[in-house]
Amino acid sequence: MAVPFLGGSEWDLADVPDQSGRTVVITGANSGLGLHATRAFASKGADVVMACRSVERGEQAKADLQADVPEDRLTVERIDLADLSAVDSFVEAFESDHDALDVLVNNAGIMAIPRQETVDGFEYQFGVNHLGHFALTAGLLDALESAGGDARVVTQSSGLHTNGQIHFDDLQWEGSYDPWGAYAQSKLANVLFAYELDRRLDAAGSTVTSVACHPGYADTNLQRRGPEMQGSTVRLWAMKVANALVAQSAERGALPMLYGATDPSIAGGEYVGPGGLAGMRGAPEIQTSSDRSYEEPLARRLWEVSEELTGVQYEFGESTTAD
Repeated sequence: MAVPFLGGSEWDLADVPDQSGRTVVITGANSGLGLHATRAFASKGADVVMACRSVERGEQAKADLQADVPEDRLTVERIDLADLSAVDSFVEAFESDHDALDVLVNNAGIMAIPRQETVDGFEYQFGVNHLGHFALTAGLLDALESAGGDARVVTQSSGLHTNGQIHFDDLQWEGSYDPWGAYAQSKLANVLFAYELDRRLDAAGSTVTSVACHPGYADTNLQRRGPEMQGSTVRLWAMKVANALVAQSAERGALPMLYGATDPSIAGGEYVGPGGLAGMRGAPEIQTSSDRSYEEPLARRLWEVSEELTGVQYEFGESTTAD
């Protein structure tokens, strides 16, 4: 029986439905939230493709999971969301081995790092967190359509998306760079994308649905990367203290994405997050995202710009929502 965890519903890992016969792709599956989601899906019978930037770390994570799940349910494939050609290669490899995809979890991300650029010249956080997943989802859309119903795309955002703005005049932060502002922009882009994708799927009559989620404040390596890259021992210490005092475990932080990916109540277009302690921890529930995230003209403009930047074109009709 699930135990309530500081508010929200009592939904827990035990409530993940049977996933036998289903295929799941999870980006960033070798650590943190992605690793715990991988364990949960595979333990419920799914075949999980662990999409990882480092195959070596992915294989080590796979080995670490062997005590919990059968080895033949896990496959490690390389993807580098900072390189669109590597995204294309991942899609080609997936399509050569699989006829359909039931769940795509756009989970991998980077937070508040010093400014750098992707292979394709994008600001790294915007390029990895949003544009890489935008291209990946487009590439796997046919496989999702082939699943035959109830296929889902789950895109991981953050509560900090509420601070985000889409700076169309300087999307790549080539002027004055703010690492937290760039992160918030990328996370707002995640929610705008998830909602606009669902609207366009609906308009096309697709059975695929799209949902956004956030983990609250979860104890993962994500918070440590920025301070480590900056060489800031003070920030690193502060992050460790905050994680110890406030954060929930990465296992609990993975629950919103699992809820969004598997719960029968999800119809598409929802935003799922922890239900307790200011949305930072607790069992998952459907929540309201920022006012800006529901601005459909903003979402359409971001979609069009994302297509231009990535060179990707989705293969369904234009959104029918009005300006």
